[in-house]
Amino acid sequence: MPTHVLIELSPPRLRPPHGRRYYGLAATLLAAVLGARGAVAAQLPAARPVPGGIAILDVGPATAPAPSVVLDTHRVLVRADHGRWFAVVGLGLAASPGHAELSVATGAGEPRRVGFDIEPKEYVTQALTVEPKHVDLSKQDLARYEREKVVLEKAFATWSEKAPPVLLLAAPVPGVRSSSFGSRRVFNGQARSPHTGMDIAAAAGTQVAAPAAGTVVNTGNYFFNGNTVILDHGQGYLSLYCHLSRVDVKVGERLGPGQVLGLVGATGRATGPHLHFAVMLNRAWIDPELVLLAGAPASP
Repeated sequence: MPTHVLIELSPPRLRPPHGRRYYGLAATLLAAVLGARGAVAAQLPAARPVPGGIAILDVGPATAPAPSVVLDTHRVLVRADHGRWFAVVGLGLAASPGHAELSVATGAGEPRRVGFDIEPKEYVTQALTVEPKHVDLSKQDLARYEREKVVLEKAFATWSEKAPPVLLLAAPVPGVRSSSFGSRRVFNGQARSPHTGMDIAAAAGTQVAAPAAGTVVNTGNYFFNGNTVILDHGQGYLSLYCHLSRVDVKVGERLGPGQVLGLVGATGRATGPHLHFAVMLNRAWIDPELVLLAGAPASP
């Protein structure tokens, strides 16, 4: 059975659509951040070194070229701030609490090791009873999932050398944001993978805006995720938008902050309209709440 199941059964309370008004709010908020680039562009997210969180580690003076940083064979985003290079490390939900190490290469000599500790964190478990069709896949559906998994994994492996202009993101839609990231779901007694994103309540047809500049690296209609868009913000920093009723962008298109990428829907395995929003760093799904801008619109 698949290990990555985005099956949404209890989306949060719906809010009225904001349409073009939200596009303006998102664009204004991101423009303000970019306009203050000298003071804010290097702003780092809050560190929370737990499974599903972010570790931020000093890896040397910014007077030297940026080092190459690797965690578990995956390249790590590196950012300059206050004259130092910092590795912004995504920690997957499967990360084991305890000691971990980065490999830091500066181009001369052997890479050095930089250690840090991953703290424990417990996420809630949800036991749900649903129709069997939401849990037990037919042979045809399972085969489709396996084909799609290869395509999605290729997109998630995207690495572009150019650093993202900002690390903090605007909310892609206004609405009540669930705290379901990391929750472990048991459907009809069968355990499934933890929830790897955030559900944002919004009415069908609400515009979904790019939370920061990015390049479209994948679009498609997938069995679990429905109509989907994946954005590459740079250096392994990706964002994912699922269950869209319509996709308005194409692979290779460069989006500006606040640009509409699609509309909220309930495609794929979803029981009601909402946006599944997820964020990835160095191939690890992290809690999107850690990278959302303070003041990002969350409700009307």
